[in-house]
Amino acid sequence: MADETNQLRVRLVTPERTLFDHAAVAVELPAKNGYMETLYGAAPLMAELGAGDVTLHGGPDGPESVTRYNVSWGFVEVLPDRVTILASDALKPEEIDVPRAQQQLDRGHKMWNEAGDSEEAYTEALHVIAEAEAKLATAAEKH
Repeated sequence: MADETNQLRVRLVTPERTLFDHAAVAVELPAKNGYMETLYGAAPLMAELGAGDVTLHGGPDGPESVTRYNVSWGFVEVLPDRVTILASDALKPEEIDVPRAQQQLDRGHKMWNEAGDSEEAYTEALHVIAEAEAKLATAAEKH
């Protein structure tokens, strides 16, 4: 059993619910510019989250356990002994509605094709596509 003092307190919350509030050995996060891993004693930082998986290592099911949540955008605050993840939306892999995520991906591609000269429309289309692709990837990993 890992020493409690060498664990992070990790909290994952959305506007609707708290999905996770436990000690963990490490947490991987989908930062806006790529994945990052946080361990106990990390330097403080704040970062914007993209769409992807939050992966918790050594959570409530034991030091070897791995728990995943799909998040869609938000922010993370990293302190040496705790990590707070504020996501606009977060789902357990089994909660992902695959047909709905596929419809979202199709909608994103349609938005992309209809964006014309609007940079804002392209950005929104990429946002929708990234979120849908992340959900589909998470759902595929659960099998």
